[in-house]
Amino acid sequence: MALMATGLTATPVSAADNGMMALKERMQNQMKIMKPELKEKVQALSMDTKMSLMAIMAMHNRSSNQATLRQVMLEVLHDYQDMVMGIMTESAEMTADSARRLANHRIPRGGLLAYIGLENINDEKLASLDGFNSAVEGGAKRIAEAAEKGDFVTAGSILGEMATGCVNCHTLFRKFPGKTDLLKD
Repeated sequence: MALMATGLTATPVSAADNGMMALKERMQNQMKIMKPELKEKVQALSMDTKMSLMAIMAMHNRSSNQATLRQVMLEVLHDYQDMVMGIMTESAEMTADSARRLANHRIPRGGLLAYIGLENINDEKLASLDGFNSAVEGGAKRIAEAAEKGDFVTAGSILGEMATGCVNCHTLFRKFPGKTDLLKD
């Protein structure tokens, strides 16, 4: 009652609030290590683009202070190959585990934007990330679900869509695979 009398109420902090706070902290840490020219481009993005990037980042609970995008993509490739092996051998567990690891790949040091080139950090180009993310990470999750149902025909069909999403993203953004000079040492 004393809390009510003072106008203060005890409000439990929800898991969503904690998740949002952790996400903001991760993004702030990424901004801290960006060189000024990268930071300026990121800050100039529209609110819609920033929210879209936050939504994509929120899907990942793994990040690295050391791994470059090239290293993360090698991990993704390994999970992709294991997922394909699982589909081909009709191993539901191998397929689902690999697909879920791929969908929740770690975020590289400095975040994705540090690796795609300043010329690509604009609202128009970054608008395509939602579709690529849906095809690749969403596809991986759908493959996991299909595999757990024993439906490897569907899993294989989704695999093709997923590979197309990978190639389309690489075609648009990959100039110098996995390297960047836009982060502080």
